[in-house]
Amino acid sequence: MPLPLQKKVVLGLQHTIAMFGATVLVPLLTGLNPSVALFGAGLATLLFHVLTGLGVPIFLGSSFAFIAPILSVLKAEGPAAVGGGLIAAGAMYLVFSALVKAVGIRLVQQVFPPIVTGPVIIVIGLSLAGVAVNQAQSHWLLALVTLMAAIVTSVFARGLFKMIPILIAVITGYLVALVLGAVEPAKLGAIRDAAWVGLPPFHGPTFSWSAIFVLAPVAIVTFIEHIGDVIVNGRVVGKNFLERPGLPRTLFADGIANMASAVLGGPAATTYAENTGVLAVTRVYDPAVLRIAAGFAMLFGLSPKLAAVFQSLPPGVLGGVSILLFGMIASVGIRTLSEARIDFAHSRNLIVVSLILVLGLGGAKIPVAFGDVRLELHGMALAALVGVLANALLPASLDREELDAHPAGEPPSDS
Repeated sequence: MPLPLQKKVVLGLQHTIAMFGATVLVPLLTGLNPSVALFGAGLATLLFHVLTGLGVPIFLGSSFAFIAPILSVLKAEGPAAVGGGLIAAGAMYLVFSALVKAVGIRLVQQVFPPIVTGPVIIVIGLSLAGVAVNQAQSHWLLALVTLMAAIVTSVFARGLFKMIPILIAVITGYLVALVLGAVEPAKLGAIRDAAWVGLPPFHGPTFSWSAIFVLAPVAIVTFIEHIGDVIVNGRVVGKNFLERPGLPRTLFADGIANMASAVLGGPAATTYAENTGVLAVTRVYDPAVLRIAAGFAMLFGLSPKLAAVFQSLPPGVLGGVSILLFGMIASVGIRTLSEARIDFAHSRNLIVVSLILVLGLGGAKIPVAFGDVRLELHGMALAALVGVLANALLPASLDREELDAHPAGEPPSDS
């Protein structure tokens, strides 16, 4: 039964709240403009939905993978050169799309079986756990109040309220923060002084080879992240988006979306785990809700006052909801392994999963150089690459030998 429009609007606002903190954090860390980033994220999301046939419930927000190279280019050449480099990075996605279409989606699925995707999804969720805890420990009382509001609403509420536990939790946490005086007075003053409507400071790109060589190769890392995020989103929704609309199409859409944000002067956009977490909590998978969220993001970008309200949210409140959202993503990875009936009595399976989890979560970083351009593989991108290589290189005979030694399915003896 289709949801009425008013419920979709409320659910869309909830998704906007979920992505807001991370989306504005990237421009705040790099020196780009948060309002431009919000507007660009909304536009990027709408373009992604149109180009993928309106069927994939994904939100695109600011990408953290580009922070270091953006800072480098920004210092050397300015924000316009950053825009040109990010457009080149978006164009890399179009190249990846053509390559995947040429080799076929079946090969991609063979490269990313459940023994790889399951633990990679766990890494996506748990690698964000530190962010959630750091936010929460800034004010544990606010975090616990917000978290409990989300849990109670999700478990015991009925009707519309059951669908918006994150929104209710954030409102509850914010009201408690106001009562406790936990909202910074300067931010309350910024809300009071901000205009209701204002055009963000958009600016066009310029192109230089030096900026392109610094920023474009980062797309190699975000390409791996894109595959992981599309897989986990499909696992949450219960569909295979690698096949329909197809990975070539989602890559192409992501590339165009990135370029659209960069043209305006915003950061690169990427698929957001925060919003996938909201899907897992609410179990409302209608892509139209994400498009409404994109509309809200664009409105917030055009309203300095509304943007100031969201920027005044205390970290403790954001930490409370993030604990639940990121944990739900990790749980989807566990479910992926369970539904695939991965047998952990076999050494090969244990080795593949162990490598992905330890290297993906342990803070390992592998430097990669392309001429003068230096990148770091870490987190989910590193976990996915290690998992793919381990699964491809470890012989399947490891499993067969164990089965031959224990035909009745008995585990090996300790003696």
